[in-house]
Amino acid sequence: MHEIPPVAPPPPRSPRQSTIEDWLAIPEEKRAELINGRIVYQGMPGPVHGRTQGAIVALVRGAYDRRPGGGDRPGGWWISMEVDMELAGLGCRPDVLGWRRDKHPTLPEPDRRGIVTAGPDWICEVLSPTTAHIDMGDKRLGYHRAGVAHYWIADPHNGTLAVLRWTAEGYLIELVAGRGDRVRAAPFDAVEIEIDGLFGDIIAEGAPAIGGEAAG
Repeated sequence: MHEIPPVAPPPPRSPRQSTIEDWLAIPEEKRAELINGRIVYQGMPGPVHGRTQGAIVALVRGAYDRRPGGGDRPGGWWISMEVDMELAGLGCRPDVLGWRRDKHPTLPEPDRRGIVTAGPDWICEVLSPTTAHIDMGDKRLGYHRAGVAHYWIADPHNGTLAVLRWTAEGYLIELVAGRGDRVRAAPFDAVEIEIDGLFGDIIAEGAPAIGGEAAG
């Protein structure tokens, strides 16, 4: 009597990868992004995130979002924020971004699907506690694949700005600046940046305020 060998179970199925089409089908108010085949929900930004994002927009838009000029308003950029984009397989919505006007004579427009595919020359993400690992991890790698030349990471909870520059091997950290610093940060190094001006009097959630009282 021959023993019947056990039948090996089928290999587990790989989870289905989400696509750009899946991402586009999600209502905009859900604030979803497509990261490495996964749908990631960002959640609504809080006041700390919003204040920092607004300060960065004001900083670069005032001096750079215009035709090339000179002095303290060098211009030469298109600056925008929260644009739905397809970049190297990512479906993303960067906090702040910009295109050089010498490469893009007109402001990049969405395609028929409603997303922009013209790779920006600069992106800035403002970190939030729940999604910081994505901005510093998978999105950083995706932006590098897409050839984004300059990537800024603003961390309002620690009061720091990291400035990264594209190299073939990966992003190179050019500088990390904190409160009290004044720096020139590429690609906007024609004008000095006061880091305190980006974060103002923001106090990290849970950190003691001046005098020992909790921030309200």
